[in-house]
Amino acid sequence: MKVLHIHFGKDGGAERFFVNLVNALGEEGVEQRALIRPSRSWRVAIEQHATVYEGVFRRISLSRFVLAWRMRRILKDFKPDVIMTWQLRASRFMPNEKRALRISRLGDYPEHLGYYRNSEILVCITPDMADSVRRLGWTRRIEVIPNFSNATPISPISRSALDTPEDAFVVVAMGRFVKRKGFAHLIRSINKVEGAHLWLLGDGPEREDLVKLVEELDLQGRVKLPGWKTDAYAYLAAADVFTITSLHEPLGNVCFEGWGAGKPTVAFRAEGPSFVMTNEVDALMVDCADEVGLTNALIRLRDDPELGKQLVEGGYATTRARFSKEAITASYMKLFEEASNT
Repeated sequence: MKVLHIHFGKDGGAERFFVNLVNALGEEGVEQRALIRPSRSWRVAIEQHATVYEGVFRRISLSRFVLAWRMRRILKDFKPDVIMTWQLRASRFMPNEKRALRISRLGDYPEHLGYYRNSEILVCITPDMADSVRRLGWTRRIEVIPNFSNATPISPISRSALDTPEDAFVVVAMGRFVKRKGFAHLIRSINKVEGAHLWLLGDGPEREDLVKLVEELDLQGRVKLPGWKTDAYAYLAAADVFTITSLHEPLGNVCFEGWGAGKPTVAFRAEGPSFVMTNEVDALMVDCADEVGLTNALIRLRDDPELGKQLVEGGYATTRARFSKEAITASYMKLFEEASNT
């Protein structure tokens, strides 16, 4: 089985799942090549299981023609059984290669279907996303295959690395700094949780606004924004609670990070968390943008360690039953193997 991945994403949860799946497929013996953006921090993480090419795709640029030429060379040399594109930009670049099964994986809700004219199958990560695609008029095949996470308990960083007291109640969140991630709501809630410290891992266009909010609330001593971290799980391992405050979250890797690291999760009821999590069973769920509810959930976990343990156990059970690495990888393998039977 030979799979060619096309991925023009940057850094974030979607990229973590890309790395996870490439490595999981490699462990199953799948021969893989990947065309990605230059200088990705996670490139080294896939090199053991994929031959990596780098290229830049822009809709109106000479680089697009150079990349198309390179793609023809790759197809001629590799002869993939499957071509899999990740996200919108890569799907625009899907070659119309009749000899390969052409799959586009959707990490978010598309606004229209023009990106997927050369795709035979769309992989959606939630049933709701699949329904949305059908409403847009997609008549070809759809498969629903969720994510899995490789987050596992590892050695924590020292809290002193972020000037945080060893006995503090530490909350972690991670993701791109954009408004839909709801980090401003989280910062305002942290302000109301006595003794709580927040580590906000990531970066993005909203960084300046978030820093300004931290300064306005005089939270510089309790809120840290250390940027993107390739060892994000070590930071999570040093925390007490993981939060997902997205106002819109299809089903990112973020939905599984807390469980994998053995930390209780508090989540807004966005699309992905609502599909994955059950309130009071494996997470505490709060309505999107409900800062009072978020504050109360954090206080409950600060004051009731047994509740946190129960939620972690529930998260393990949910992962094993619905979102294990083995089950999700098997779903992709079954889909890919159809290529060798046609």
